[in-house]
Amino acid sequence: MATDARDHATVSELLGAWALQALPADEQRTVPAHLADCEECAAEAERLRATVRTLNGPNGHGPNGHGTNEHGTNGNENGTGVGIGANGHGTAGAPQDDAAGHPPLRTDTGPLAAALARRPPAPRAAPTTAPHAQPYAATVAALQALLAEADDAWSTEVVHGWTVRDTVAHLIAADEPLAVHLGLPAHEPPADAAGDGDWRTVWEARTRTVIAHEHARDPHATVAVWHARAAELLAAPAARDPELAAQAATLMGARLPVAEHYLVRAFETWIHGYDIGRALDRPVPPPPAGHLWQLVRLAVRILGQALGPKAPPVALTVTDASRTTEWILGSEDEPVRAELALDPVDFCLLIGGRTTPDALPPGTGDPTAARTLLDRAARLAWL
Repeated sequence: MATDARDHATVSELLGAWALQALPADEQRTVPAHLADCEECAAEAERLRATVRTLNGPNGHGPNGHGTNEHGTNGNENGTGVGIGANGHGTAGAPQDDAAGHPPLRTDTGPLAAALARRPPAPRAAPTTAPHAQPYAATVAALQALLAEADDAWSTEVVHGWTVRDTVAHLIAADEPLAVHLGLPAHEPPADAAGDGDWRTVWEARTRTVIAHEHARDPHATVAVWHARAAELLAAPAARDPELAAQAATLMGARLPVAEHYLVRAFETWIHGYDIGRALDRPVPPPPAGHLWQLVRLAVRILGQALGPKAPPVALTVTDASRTTEWILGSEDEPVRAELALDPVDFCLLIGGRTTPDALPPGTGDPTAARTLLDRAARLAWL
């Protein structure tokens, strides 16, 4: 059954809060009605509920002692030809175990309840937030919820030798170029002069400075600083005005529209949330499908620029349960020499440096051409 595109975008943004039973009363009826008609959102809702259920333990319940019902249909998304089913479970009415035998979700007991009670409100995209900023709002909210569970694990090593607290401090530093470009103040301490170093050298030095500065704080204060900066970015006019966001800016070595710099922030926030989740042994689902595909399209554009017009042409197909999209990357002057078919999450993890070409399907056709594309994608990683 067809669904309204505006409803779909709205519900995709609300799914995380819905899984936590943290929606305002006036929005609580929006999600179940949409899940009855949309297999993509129903599947995403099931993944989010499974994550919350894992965090909360086997005997969790909702904030008012009631279970959460899901609505959905079984089968394949129409119009894609992809043979992967997206299943939604449940019917309206009394709380019941889901298809996997889990009890109704509760959030009034267990570690999830404690996290919900003490965490500050996650920044939510305002009604006028433009689509380019919504993935960032969602990934910030997801990471904030994860960090609420990190009370005794701030010194756990995550990636690049950083601890959980260091990784949050790195995000403060990484958000700074876009914030300063938008007229927001720089983080303390003041940044050193850029000197003659390239952007990577300057960026790495700034990350070290901010991490060292944040070591003098309580970890919760570091999270509060990061969260406040994210809220400022989401409140900026460029997060709400597509015309302002269409203006190009060179940040972190890339000249992109400001709208795409917001997507870069979403990408990096998700990747480091993924890192922290792995370090803490907490499952972190990928962004909602609509947001994930915005990141995929950004990654494809950047990869195409990096390959250039003389690379052996490769047909890259990215496919999931909801859609299939193909791009031809490389030379336009010769026939396609190889074909690659990748999952959107795997493709983004490759671009983000969290998986390797050897872990992905090798493709068909010329193996050298396919490997050239995969290796170039892996070398884009700087997160």
